[in-house]
Amino acid sequence: MKSRRSLAAMTALLAAPALANPIDLIRPDAPELADYGLLPVGVQTLDLVNPGQIDIVNITEDAQPLYDRPLRVEIWYPAAAGTEPGGTYRAMLRDGRTEVTLSGRAARDATPAQGEKYPLILISHGYPGNRFLMSHLGENLASKGYVTVSIDHTDSTYSDQDVFGSTLLNRPIDQKFVLDQMANLGGDLGALIDADVAGVIGYSMGGYGALVFGGAGVTQSATEYSWGAPNGLLAQHLAGSESHEALVDPRLRAIIAIGPWGRNAELWDANGLGGLRVPTLFMAGSADDVSVYGTIRTMFAETGGTDRHLLTFEHANHNAAAPIPAPREAWTTAEDLDFVPFEHYADPVWDSTRMNNIAQHFATAFMDLHLKGDVAKRPYLDLIPDSEAGIQALDEEANPTEDHTYWTGFALRTAKGLRFETLLKGE
Repeated sequence: MKSRRSLAAMTALLAAPALANPIDLIRPDAPELADYGLLPVGVQTLDLVNPGQIDIVNITEDAQPLYDRPLRVEIWYPAAAGTEPGGTYRAMLRDGRTEVTLSGRAARDATPAQGEKYPLILISHGYPGNRFLMSHLGENLASKGYVTVSIDHTDSTYSDQDVFGSTLLNRPIDQKFVLDQMANLGGDLGALIDADVAGVIGYSMGGYGALVFGGAGVTQSATEYSWGAPNGLLAQHLAGSESHEALVDPRLRAIIAIGPWGRNAELWDANGLGGLRVPTLFMAGSADDVSVYGTIRTMFAETGGTDRHLLTFEHANHNAAAPIPAPREAWTTAEDLDFVPFEHYADPVWDSTRMNNIAQHFATAFMDLHLKGDVAKRPYLDLIPDSEAGIQALDEEANPTEDHTYWTGFALRTAKGLRFETLLKGE
């Protein structure tokens, strides 16, 4: 039985505003590259507008209106030396009406660092989601020498979720537009960004968008779905079309697709996925019944136009790796939902912080290798597939011997429940 003192301490911890909903927790058993880097982090919010876009929400058989598409983004970046860490975010909960406070390490509107340019990473949420859903990756990677930009995709956020066809058409377009905007951003913040070297981290429909952006064109049947983009507009992303080829951008050097949705609905086939030409790290839960793990494995097999990896969280469902830990307010029922919001963030088997830390570790290794050319990170991706089969074999000075196969960067016993597979271009 817990003592009164321990119960009181637990109550105080849960009630303490300063500890509300942290996104920056690093567990003691986190893998080596999960922790924050040495750079202080700043954060800014910016409103962008993509003019003259097709208004999918208000389209009819007879009218195809245009509108100026708003996109709000959160930008994390290396801040000037001496910047004091710490700050909060006001974010919408899954119910679309409850605003919650998140805490992290980024300093709001901090002065950007000077004298160096950093690669750009775009972060793209699911349907629905928002720009804070993967904020743990935004902060963490910025502290390691990246500018990370997380997008609120209009018609796809908790507050404005609308017809699915808007997400299908606009997701890769949004990603390219934000890349262009960051390339042309002025001021001290713009001076930090090397937009010629970019990556995308996409979750669920964000992963769909990233793969289309990276060269995986959709099927003809996908352009004809009654629940898809109306009037055949998704043909803009049709595999082999001039319009899709024009979308693919040589600045995009790496993709992390977490639980990407689409192959399960036959948005792609082997031909379309074969067009992917950007190195890709897939992450997924083996029990994913939303994007369907078996079809994610099919995607991994069919994307033979590039090198790729598949990180599997055994027994995890669709929330593997991407979402922040469920805010405290998500633990109670919501008036407009038929499920507890907690279910949108959490996994019944895996601890969210644990999955976040593992994602941070692999994202660091993968992006450092492909965006910075840091070959020292290659051993973190050169792993035996089954972590359970790893053997720790060290000499008297604790250096690995030839028999050592335990996953690089993981302490003994801490890689359990994971698989990591690699296929090279042409395989």
